[in-house]
Amino acid sequence: MTYDQIIGHERQKDILRRAVATDRLAHAYLFEGPEGIGKRLMALALVRAVFCESRTGCGDCSPCRKVDHHNHPDLHIYQPDGQQIKIEQIRELQRELSFRPVEAGKKICLIDQADRMNPAAANALLKTLEEPSPDTLLILISARPEALLQTVRSRCQRLPFARLPQRQIEETLLHHRDLDPRSAHVIAALSSGSFMRALGCDQGFYLEQRPQILKSVTGLSRGSVLPLLDLAKEMAAEKETIPDTLEVLQSFYRDLLVYSQGRPESALINIDLMEKIRRVAAREDTTSILRKLEAIEAGRKNLDRNVNAQLNLEVLLLRLAA
Repeated sequence: MTYDQIIGHERQKDILRRAVATDRLAHAYLFEGPEGIGKRLMALALVRAVFCESRTGCGDCSPCRKVDHHNHPDLHIYQPDGQQIKIEQIRELQRELSFRPVEAGKKICLIDQADRMNPAAANALLKTLEEPSPDTLLILISARPEALLQTVRSRCQRLPFARLPQRQIEETLLHHRDLDPRSAHVIAALSSGSFMRALGCDQGFYLEQRPQILKSVTGLSRGSVLPLLDLAKEMAAEKETIPDTLEVLQSFYRDLLVYSQGRPESALINIDLMEKIRRVAAREDTTSILRKLEAIEAGRKNLDRNVNAQLNLEVLLLRLAA
């Protein structure tokens, strides 16, 4: 994929284009920003530009095609082996960098999810960062740069990436997916600026399962303890979708708050569920909505802290049913 094919991030494209054109690339970059917004695509576009016969990342020459197929002999990509990037992988990276480039003017190592290096791996990488070779380039990619060693961050040129604008994602969905405007609006709003989420498996979750989740949760009452516990158990069993479920709940109660303040429908996320928003808003007041938003935020924090998922959801649903 060329720079022009990547949606958004124009400032980052300009910086990297100028660096390649003037032969002033840093020896190491840290591409940092939220998941799924195009950092890896941008890293591979940079690799193509460096290896390209015309130095543009044309996509047609032999080096560009090899990068696309991940079989260029001077490109080495590392990512977690299981839960971590291990010291053995960094030692392999160092061995690769000790040899001269085979075809290109540089060897490039791309470390995806670099924040998942274990301490031994991160400390081993430091030596490579401190003593860079002129014919090597390291690109670290991370959605959690604060989890990297400060010494690793300080030895890379940091290039931050922001979430993509909702309108830009919405327009892309309308042009490249068979979606009606309301569905495109909902998915774009819930994707948190991530094309990966907007175009991936979350799309079906948002369109098909979201209404059922909201129906189940808003139908609870404080006296319906057994249904509440059953719903928490059911949600906890779908471990991979818990973050998305909390995102859906937060978007709905946020809509209730916005609607109760007299804002237009265009300011809402769940515009395809206006009847439900009106009905639930009629029985809530601002104070209760704010309390429920606080409960959802607490649930998200507990999820990050690895609190027992079912217990976390039981407490959350009890607070939402109040």
